[in-house]
Amino acid sequence: MSADRPQYGEYASPEEQRARAGLPPLNAEPTASAPPAAPTTPAPGAVTPARPVGRLVTFVLLGFGLVNVLSSIPQFVNMASTLTESMEMLGLDGEFTNFAAARTWGIVAVVVLLAGYAATAWLSLRQLKRNRAAWWIPLVGFVVTMSLVSACISVVMFSDPAFTAGLLTPPAR
Repeated sequence: MSADRPQYGEYASPEEQRARAGLPPLNAEPTASAPPAAPTTPAPGAVTPARPVGRLVTFVLLGFGLVNVLSSIPQFVNMASTLTESMEMLGLDGEFTNFAAARTWGIVAVVVLLAGYAATAWLSLRQLKRNRAAWWIPLVGFVVTMSLVSACISVVMFSDPAFTAGLLTPPAR
């Protein structure tokens, strides 16, 4: 073993550490012929800062989502009339009769819609506050929230005998 290296349990001095790392000594002046430093690339786990266009897209998507939520609430609160109109548009015979389930699941759909939008907005704003890209959060939030709301509506539609009979009966030619 060489005498200039620290032994087990000893600490290397800053000069020894720099020499082992291949760096110039601390008191050495940089030479004019030294190559310029290479640009540093971000580490694989580094945070990508949010760009102004990404921030704008995030706010536009959140605004569009808010308009969608606020305009959908009356339809979900009056889900029985909405489903009756849907049956007429689809040309299904019969009348929607499952009013209790429509009222209950309509309120559940409103709560899911509001909670989904609130979670989406909170996560998006949190990402923007950390200066991270957040444009994708409203898109994912929309897909997840509308999947849950669609499940609530499907429960009501398929629990009504007239609706299911109309869907299962082939159209008259």
